Amino acid sequence: MKKRTLLTSSLAAFGLIAALGTASAAPLPADIKAGQYVIEPGHTQVVFSLLHFGFTNYSGLFSDASGTLKFNPKHLDKTKLDVALKIDSVQTTSSRLTDELKASDWFDAARFPTATFVSSSVTQTGEGEADIAGSLTLHGITKPATLHAHFIGAGVNPMDKAYTIGFEGTTTVKRSEFGVSKYVPMVGDDVTLTIAGAFEKK
Repeated sequence: MKKRTLLTSSLAAFGLIAALGTASAAPLPADIKAGQYVIEPGHTQVVFSLLHFGFTNYSGLFSDASGTLKFNPKHLDKTKLDVALKIDSVQTTSSRLTDELKASDWFDAARFPTATFVSSSVTQTGEGEADIAGSLTLHGITKPATLHAHFIGAGVNPMDKAYTIGFEGTTTVKRSEFGVSKYVPMVGDDVTLTIAGAFEKK
C-alpha cells in the first residue's frame, strides 16, 4: 500500500509540474564540457501521454534507462546518442493498467524487454536546441524517429559530485506502427514522449 501511495503521489506531482510548464531551452555555456557521458538513471525518465477515450490525456512513465552520449558542443553534428530503456519499468497510477501494459496485448515485456534509440544525425535548430534523428526500436519493430531536444543545464551535481548535463526531448509516434494497437482508435494512436535526460561525464 505504501509503495502504491508513493507512486500515485509521484505521478500526481509530475502532472502538476507539467501543468505549470517545463524548463525552457538555455544556451550552451561557453565552458560546457565535451566528451563521453553515461546516462544517470535515477533522474532520467520517459513520460508517455495519449488520448484516453476522448476524455483525458493520460500519462505514465518509463525509467531504468542506460546508454551513452558522445557530446561535442562545438560541432553538434558529431554528437552521438545511444539509449536503452527497460520496458518492465513502466508505471501508471493504476496498478492493474501497469500490469496490463507489460503483458502480451500491449508492450509484451517478456518477449521485448528493451526499447532503444540510436541517433544517426544531430542538427542544431536554435540556441541550445537540436533535432536528433535516429532509429527507435519498440516491441521488436524499428522505425525512424526525431527527438526535438533542448538544453536545460550543466554543472557539478552536489550529491554525487559528478559533472552532469541535462536535456529535454520530445517526439510523437504512432503506437500502431510498432505493433501496439490495442483499443485504437478509442485509445489514441498518437503517443507523445517527453524525455528528461541526465548524463554524467565519464
